[in-house]
Amino acid sequence: MAGVALAVAGAAVAVGVSLPDDGGDAARAGTAQQDAVAPEGTVEAAPEEGEKGVGRDPLTDAEIERAEKLAVAPRALRLDARDVEGDRGPQHLSTNLTEVDPALGGAAAQERRADVVYYDYRTDSVVTKTVNLDSGKVEDTQTDQGVQPPPSRDELTEAAQLLIADQLGADLRDDYRDATGKELTKADQLQLSGMVFRKETVAKVPSDLTECGKHRCLRVVAKVTNGPWIDTRALVVDLSDRRIGRLS
Repeated sequence: MAGVALAVAGAAVAVGVSLPDDGGDAARAGTAQQDAVAPEGTVEAAPEEGEKGVGRDPLTDAEIERAEKLAVAPRALRLDARDVEGDRGPQHLSTNLTEVDPALGGAAAQERRADVVYYDYRTDSVVTKTVNLDSGKVEDTQTDQGVQPPPSRDELTEAAQLLIADQLGADLRDDYRDATGKELTKADQLQLSGMVFRKETVAKVPSDLTECGKHRCLRVVAKVTNGPWIDTRALVVDLSDRRIGRLS
C-alpha cells in the first residue's frame, strides 16, 4: 500500500495527537477494579442543571443556546457569511465562558458573558461575538484573519468527506477496504480527529498549500470504527479552496 498505510501506535506521536486505546483490556480492568472497591450505598443522581450558572460556573446548556442565538442574530452575519459547506451563515466553532475583564468592577464584573466563535469561509475570517447573558446584548464583535482555532466536528467531517472523494484519497480507500472488506464512501464510517495544519511546521510546503494559514487547512487523523488507525499524515485538506494537497 503506497502513501497511506495502516498506522501503528507510533503514528500518534508523529502527528502530535494521542490515539486513544480501543478500550478492551483497559476498560475491563477498570471495571474489575471498580467492582473490587465499590462501597455499598446509594448513588445520588446528579443535580438538575439550572437555566443560568453562577459566578465562574461553566455555561449551562440553556446559556449556550441563548448565546448562540444572540450571536448569530445580525442579518448581515447570517446572510453574508458562509459555513464549511458553502451554505449561508458562519461556521460555528465554539462557545465558552468569557474571561473576566479586569477593567470591569462591581455588578458588571459579576455578569455572565459568553464568547461565541465562528469561521466565515467567504472572507476566511474568525468572528468572535461576546454576548452578555444578563442583558441579552452582543457587547463586542472581533474579526481576525490569519487566526486558526482548533477545528469543529463539522469541519473534520467535511474535510474527511473531501479526502475520501479525491484522487489523493485512493490509498485511504484501499486501506479501509483491506481492513474491513467494505468500500469507504462516507466520513461517518470513520472515527475522526485532527488539527489545523500550520505550514511553518514542515520544511517544504507544496505550491498548492502555500495559502494555508490564510486559508482554513486541516490534517485529518482517521480510524476505522472499532478497527485500526489509517495513516493520513501526508495529506492536508484546504477547506477554503476545497482541495487536497500532499506533503513530500
